Amino acid sequence: MKPLQRAATAAALALAAVLGSGCTTAIVVAHAHSVLTEGDPTPCVKLNSVDRALRSRCAPFETGSLHSEDIAASGLPQCPLTLAARDPAFWPVLPELIAKGAQPEHCTQAPLVALAVQHPCPAFDAATPAERQALRWLAQADARAIHHDVMRLFSCPSAREAGLATVLDDWLALGLLPAGELAFSPLGALHPSHLSSPLARALETQGHTARAAFGGQAARLPSGYEEALRLADWYALDWWMARLPELADRVPAAQGNQLPWVPLARVLTPAFVADPAQQRALVDYLLARGADPWKRLPHEPSQSVVAWAHRLGSPLAPLLDQPARVAQPSLPRTDAAPLATAAVAATAAR
Repeated sequence: MKPLQRAATAAALALAAVLGSGCTTAIVVAHAHSVLTEGDPTPCVKLNSVDRALRSRCAPFETGSLHSEDIAASGLPQCPLTLAARDPAFWPVLPELIAKGAQPEHCTQAPLVALAVQHPCPAFDAATPAERQALRWLAQADARAIHHDVMRLFSCPSAREAGLATVLDDWLALGLLPAGELAFSPLGALHPSHLSSPLARALETQGHTARAAFGGQAARLPSGYEEALRLADWYALDWWMARLPELADRVPAAQGNQLPWVPLARVLTPAFVADPAQQRALVDYLLARGADPWKRLPHEPSQSVVAWAHRLGSPLAPLLDQPARVAQPSLPRTDAAPLATAAVAATAAR
């Protein structure tokens, strides 16, 4: 309530006390109060139990306060499960919502997909065991949770530390990740740091390929290769290069309405690399594997990577503005062991 409204309300109440408690006076004062407080949020005590539980201004949530009948008629603009799952602040509400009958099929968007898009790697370790179990239940009960973005979510470091990555192992064991039948590539969906896992090796054994990660993908989060580049995850980059060496120079478009992109130009773009200190090492890494600094940019064919670097005022532009290098030969590999990255070592020695 605004200060002016608070003062007016106090004045109205004081006036009521002076005039007495007659019915007519009470009606007049009540009307005056409703006019003065028009537009104020509904008090938390007047909201139904689900609406109250999922409003931050009404925190903290009181366990046992939800009424089953309010779940189906919450009055909220979105499904309560989606609202509770997508914001870690509301995870305490999830176990009780589920226990009292909330079902993900009543949500227009899979709750876990909403979480993954909003928070690609939340602090799962801060969740209580009951909250983690509720998130696990959503992955098991909602077929729409088998999604590119949810695989990224449950394979990220925080999920692994909290024991939630086993959800993905269960999907594989139950035959829910068949090669060639999904709207996304499980290998492309995995967090870069999970490519060294038994799950990644099992996916390849069952017919999933790195190349399939560059077809049409039902996803909001970036491809696994792009994420590996952004994070300067050398193991993951070696993994991708061993299978698709051409990714050093050009990445196919993920969707039909998109253009291919040039990794060297992407790495030079300000704020793309998560740790700016790794930018030089990434440039060296790509150049050593055949990236062409004179390559034309798909979105601006009149401009090369070198010209783009100069346009950005990048301190790495002189490094690129040199005669073409001889690409490092790519050796065929079948395992996921990391390659020795000479470019990284050279950068560290500078």
